[in-house]
Amino acid sequence: MEIITFLIDFILHVDRYLEAFVQNYGAWVYALLFLIIFVETGVVVMPFLPGDSLLFVVGAMCGAGLMSFPAVVSVLVVAAILGDQCNYSIGRYFGPKVFHWEQSRFFNKAAFDKAHNFYETYGGFTIIAARFMPFLRTFVPFVGGVAEMNRAKFTFFNVVGAVFWVLGICTAGYFLGSFPWVKQNLDKIIWAMILIPGLVVLWGAWRSRRKISA
Repeated sequence: MEIITFLIDFILHVDRYLEAFVQNYGAWVYALLFLIIFVETGVVVMPFLPGDSLLFVVGAMCGAGLMSFPAVVSVLVVAAILGDQCNYSIGRYFGPKVFHWEQSRFFNKAAFDKAHNFYETYGGFTIIAARFMPFLRTFVPFVGGVAEMNRAKFTFFNVVGAVFWVLGICTAGYFLGSFPWVKQNLDKIIWAMILIPGLVVLWGAWRSRRKISA
């Protein structure tokens, strides 16, 4: 219970934790940021770690002179790329093993073929768009691996998505983070960055289920 409470507090007040970390450990903050983004994107069981809000706050801290913007962007882009590659590789490795027997209750050949065809056709857009969606950005590369999406194609869109995601949100934080209104309402902004994309994902899932039922 204490761990859950700490995680919630860390997500909502990530700016305070990072500022204290910078004051106490200096440049080690880059290693911490790398670890957080890599784990969130690279380990399929860790979708709850802060992503968008972390990038925004880090950008704002760079704007305040607490960190180097080029160094932060470089470290986080590499972490995001390697994280998705790791997640894809996990899905690619375990997918065939789990679904090895076509007659097993775990394997649905029709569903597998649909997933494979979907990722080959729309996988690029899905990988890029999922970067901006909490939870989805953790599961999409894993499913892409399970669906055996072409690795070269996945890698290309993984790199493009990582650059857009990290650079876009960090830049927004860099320029907007110094505004008094943003500072005063940072906790609300963090909630919005978590809840709004999450609601979009739920709405999309609900629409998909309705179409399937119809």
